[in-house]
Amino acid sequence: MHDIIRQLEAKREQARLGGGQKRINAQHGKGKLTARERIELLLDEGSFEEWDMFVEHRCTDFGMANESVPGDGVVTGYGMINGRLVFVFSQDFTVFGGSLSEAHAEKICKVMDQAMKVGAPVIGLNDSGGARIQEGVASLGGYAEIFQRNVSASGVIPQISLIMGPSAGGAVYSPALTDFIFMVKDSSYMFVTGPEVVKTVTHEEVTAEELGGAMTHSTKSGVCDRAFENDVEAILMLRRFFNYLPLSNKEKPPVRKGADSAERLDYSLDTLVPDNPNKPYDMHELIMKTVDDGDFFELQPDYAKNIIIGFARIEGQTVGIVANQPLVLAGCLDIKSSIKAARFVRFCDAFNIPVVTFVDVPGFMPGTAQEYGGIIKHGAKLLYAYAECTVPKITVITRKAYGGAYDVMASKHLRGDVNFAWPSAEIAVMGPKGAVEIIFREEKSDPAKLAEREAEYKAKFANPFVAGRRGYIDDVIMPHETRKRVARSLAMLKDKELENPWRKHGNIPL
Repeated sequence: MHDIIRQLEAKREQARLGGGQKRINAQHGKGKLTARERIELLLDEGSFEEWDMFVEHRCTDFGMANESVPGDGVVTGYGMINGRLVFVFSQDFTVFGGSLSEAHAEKICKVMDQAMKVGAPVIGLNDSGGARIQEGVASLGGYAEIFQRNVSASGVIPQISLIMGPSAGGAVYSPALTDFIFMVKDSSYMFVTGPEVVKTVTHEEVTAEELGGAMTHSTKSGVCDRAFENDVEAILMLRRFFNYLPLSNKEKPPVRKGADSAERLDYSLDTLVPDNPNKPYDMHELIMKTVDDGDFFELQPDYAKNIIIGFARIEGQTVGIVANQPLVLAGCLDIKSSIKAARFVRFCDAFNIPVVTFVDVPGFMPGTAQEYGGIIKHGAKLLYAYAECTVPKITVITRKAYGGAYDVMASKHLRGDVNFAWPSAEIAVMGPKGAVEIIFREEKSDPAKLAEREAEYKAKFANPFVAGRRGYIDDVIMPHETRKRVARSLAMLKDKELENPWRKHGNIPL
């Protein structure tokens, strides 16, 4: 018995050391935590239950029979974040560069399967050189097994990927299938083919950081939802982010009430929208002054900045915020912003999170680049997402809501539950100037007459009352009471029930 216990302790010690102290020191030298240190920081103290510590690879080719480490380059198990269950896997770069073997993949699949059974999120801490080449197609099969589980779990349990080192080739597709991707600046990167292959095939000279670093993916590609300065900040922010999410699609998000009164009024909002309809303002101000304690977890803040998305709380309840940003491209919808918001709305709908939409949109972005890029189909993604969404939807039109963009942004016609407008709202097919130039095109040669027509059009349509007369707007509210009215609407909608017709799945215009 004592021999077995000694063997057990020796095996445990070997597994904890991973690739050895020298490689651990090298990991620390790069400013990175080890796989186990990351889990300790992510989970509540003492809550981690590890699985498969003794698993080893089964490869005998290329001298691998003499090289094996208990755990095989990934630490898996479950624990708690603020007392709530979560499954986690953390790849260990000190063991074979964190490369994925058949056994490594089986460990990840096991925790994903269990997470699905019990209804708990999965967090992947990715730090891997890719498929283990010595295992050939077996490692590729391991990736595909993980991909299948990512797809099966989509919309059932939240899946979050934190990229904390390299993620290349097939390794990028598992994170791409998860709900959110966070990266660490200067130490993590994602790409399908590396700089050497790019140089060989396209003759482009590019560094790994330029090709797939955190800043590239958080500003240019939109692959990454947030980029953080280092491992510690990334993990602490992930703990904060986790608090907004339900454990599965069968639950509602946790309610965390603070001292911020739902009846709070903010009179500074009465002067937020400028008198000049062409002058921008920062929609972040409205968001911060509406949500609990000004606390807003923005996603993709540096990508497609003409739309804002993220999570906040109102009366302690998690809400998804979608808002046009007049400061960027006048708040127009374009390809990138449509895709960004559509995916977020679909996540909220899948996980019972109400959607609050702040609208100031002059329309879809015109131009050949947008048309050739497929704005028709990409804009339709946002339309589809809002139309399909069955969770509570509350919309506040602050200023412009023109043309098809008015329809798309959670209008009453797309089953918006409560639709408010500020007195400054203008709901119309297009802006006054463009409208009169079309309606009265024969009077174009008379600027005075045209100006008179424009003033007439403004008086008739540049207000919320035409839509109000038809019931498209439930009420015209004062800006200072936005928080109170949204909070009351959410309370009224808390037991809302609405189901779409049965279908295997819809066919979103991808």
